[in-house]
Amino acid sequence: MKEEQRLLLLHSSSLFFPPQGVKLSYGTAGFRADASILKSTVHRVGILAALRSLKTQSVVGLMITASHNKVTDNGVKIVDPSGGMLTQEWEPFADQLASAQTPEAFLSLITEFVEKEKIPLDGVQSAGILLGRDTRPSGESLLEAAKQGISSILGAIALDLGILTTPQLHWMVRARNKGMKATEPAYFEQISSSFRCLVDLIPNETKSSKMDNTVVVDGADGVGGEKLEVLKSMLTSLVIEVRNTGKGGGLLNDGVGADYVQKEKVVPRGFCSNDVGLRCASLDGDADRLVYFSLPTSSSRKIDLVDGDKILSLFALFIKEQLSILTKEGTEKLDNSYHARLGVIQTAYANGASTDYLKQSGLEVIFTPTGVKHLHEKAAQFDIGIYFEANGHGTILFSESWLSWLEARNNELGLASEGSEQQKAALRLLSVSKLINQAVGDALSCLLLVEVILQHKGWSIHKWNELYQDLPSRQLKVKVVDRTAVATANAETVAISPPGIQEAIDAETAKYPKGRCFIRPSGTEDVIRVYAEASTQEAADSLAGSVAKIVDRFLGFSSSQQ
Repeated sequence: MKEEQRLLLLHSSSLFFPPQGVKLSYGTAGFRADASILKSTVHRVGILAALRSLKTQSVVGLMITASHNKVTDNGVKIVDPSGGMLTQEWEPFADQLASAQTPEAFLSLITEFVEKEKIPLDGVQSAGILLGRDTRPSGESLLEAAKQGISSILGAIALDLGILTTPQLHWMVRARNKGMKATEPAYFEQISSSFRCLVDLIPNETKSSKMDNTVVVDGADGVGGEKLEVLKSMLTSLVIEVRNTGKGGGLLNDGVGADYVQKEKVVPRGFCSNDVGLRCASLDGDADRLVYFSLPTSSSRKIDLVDGDKILSLFALFIKEQLSILTKEGTEKLDNSYHARLGVIQTAYANGASTDYLKQSGLEVIFTPTGVKHLHEKAAQFDIGIYFEANGHGTILFSESWLSWLEARNNELGLASEGSEQQKAALRLLSVSKLINQAVGDALSCLLLVEVILQHKGWSIHKWNELYQDLPSRQLKVKVVDRTAVATANAETVAISPPGIQEAIDAETAKYPKGRCFIRPSGTEDVIRVYAEASTQEAADSLAGSVAKIVDRFLGFSSSQQ
């Protein structure tokens, strides 16, 4: 390492001291905490982002956000060159870097890591980092800390893109590294034009059904509401009414947003009895989650929730339908078949009724451990992989090889049978691949895809919600002495330690009709999470309670005193 570089890092790190006794861990959400203690962490993640850019010789992103957390929190995460999340291999180093207590210890860590990873830290190579933040008041000063971190690496250049949704930044990093235009107007243009193309391909028989084309959206008083106001002006066949835009004095994520609506199953602030029967949707604070809902009566705040499992089902049905049209045998003479492998990816937290419905619809369903990284990685193994969590975070991935085939197929069909049902199916699938954000879950692009599929099918939100009936469920947390005593297998559905615990859970679960239950250790605190389903709410509550007692017997504080 050059002496100039060494001095730069020492000087820079001496300006930002980590708070004593605070230990943060880099996870799926990056680093997240109360904004008042984050400056040194964000500064160091700026340095980390510059090192990642130098290592990959690509542009990376740095986002300041705490998503669905309260407004006083904030966070920081890195977007890898693919547009996905920071590679898991770098997470332990991120933790070490954030907690180094002296400039000397900090410099030593970087020196060792740079040598191990063979990162060219000589100022000859350049590094590019795209910066974004959400609307939190603390975002501006934290972004300045990130910029100072980036500027302490020779050859690193930060490009501040201002206030963005998290998915917009992911999209821009991916686009930039693919040599495409990576600006906010380019993002809006791509998703709006793809939406218009799909609208143009709606069958005439459903076009004439006069379906309600209005959706009322809760913007969580965050960046998503702000951006939706821009996007809606670019659409003609969809009317979007945005509430909780962040401009009316409401607090971010306070009684609003997808996380609140999905967990509490009540109407967000700004909605009332006048909205009974309307198709409503809710974004989270940084617009990477989306859920739908409707108000069944004017006398209750309770909602009919249409969560991520139902969004996944809608997307999977539509894509399966287009694939079956595209590969229909005997309708033309082209000998160019490629039967795409379509996979649906869920975690054990997906409602059992959704899994049963997807399998009965002839779809291949794969389970992964909890966490977007696991879902995204598994979805990438298919020609078309669809994943969603019940909380409303998900997307669709299309393999490059299959999209290349589809482009060629579309051109062939255009010459041989232009305007045929097969060519329309090819065009629809190509448009979906451009509308959906393939880097990460994106509430804005998913909202447009839901809306155009409902128009295509002529479905109301009620018809969509009737695809299947969710099984009643209950989640509990049990405090334990040591959460690492529980090890799981089969995508976290089976506990393989401590010995005997799974057998006890199975025996209890067998007592309940449609019973399903699993336990898994929390990633952040000494608790074991219990998830239970059964045919009635009373039975699901009872099963969860019984299994919680089993966990306490095996692992709780009472067990440690025996």
